[in-house]
Amino acid sequence: MPGAPLPMRDGVAPSYLWLPEGQWPDMLTFLVARYPDVTEASWRDRMARREVVDGDGNALTPHSAYRRGMRIFYYRELDAETPIPFEEEVLFMDEHLVIVDKPHFLPMIPTGRFLHETLLVRLKKKLGEQDLTPIHRLDRETAGVVIFSRRQDSRGAYQSMFQKRVIEKEYEALAPRLHGREFPFTYRSRMVDGDKFFIMKEEAGEPNSETLIDVIEHRADCTLYRLHPHTGRKHQLRLHLSSLGIPIINDAFYPVALPCKQDDVSQPLKLLARRIAFNDPLTGERREFRSLRNL
Repeated sequence: MPGAPLPMRDGVAPSYLWLPEGQWPDMLTFLVARYPDVTEASWRDRMARREVVDGDGNALTPHSAYRRGMRIFYYRELDAETPIPFEEEVLFMDEHLVIVDKPHFLPMIPTGRFLHETLLVRLKKKLGEQDLTPIHRLDRETAGVVIFSRRQDSRGAYQSMFQKRVIEKEYEALAPRLHGREFPFTYRSRMVDGDKFFIMKEEAGEPNSETLIDVIEHRADCTLYRLHPHTGRKHQLRLHLSSLGIPIINDAFYPVALPCKQDDVSQPLKLLARRIAFNDPLTGERREFRSLRNL
């Protein structure tokens, strides 16, 4: 994080929090209440290491006064993290971008029980770049091509490609054979948040999602599809194929959300971000990047 009073540590940038409205006798009491999964002993230890600081870099102690509107910085820590046994591959780097081939099961950014075993933190360690930021996201379960920005001053130009939908995205998926359709065809639907916070569902109304679907090849027990999402809704490809009656092989969310498999990496979702292509907004040069992985 630019201007953070704590440096990047082992690929992890400091987290920060603006202190909300409230009455707390001291900083430790607030932190223990705010983060119930972090023990009081852990906060005391971090403070003793001078790793909880204010915006000016001044170390906070358990007895530091709580002041609404103050910004504090600290490192997120996990007691134990299971290694993910798959490696990312850097496909391309220039002054502005890093293009990466992401493996299945590796989250993009720190979240929940994932911190060091995330693509962003792995790349920060490997490249030593604190400002590295993903331009777009892939689900943890999805593999393939993803773009990272190296520089804050050019980041907006690349992000705008996705906002303006001028970037070409091509995916591949393995799913059951779909009968009764002429290929290619476009599937549209209205997607909204599902009953569980982590899934989506379709409802009647004006479509807000669109996918072009084609067949690459029929295999003995399934079909390899080529998918071009014209919109970028969360889980769009997974929900669209499931709604057509051909859920992607090994999809644990659609059509039914199955119990969490925790650290089981034996059945990857058969979805791959195969290709990304665009006209570089800075140079006008045509760029195309392809995953080296196969389903």
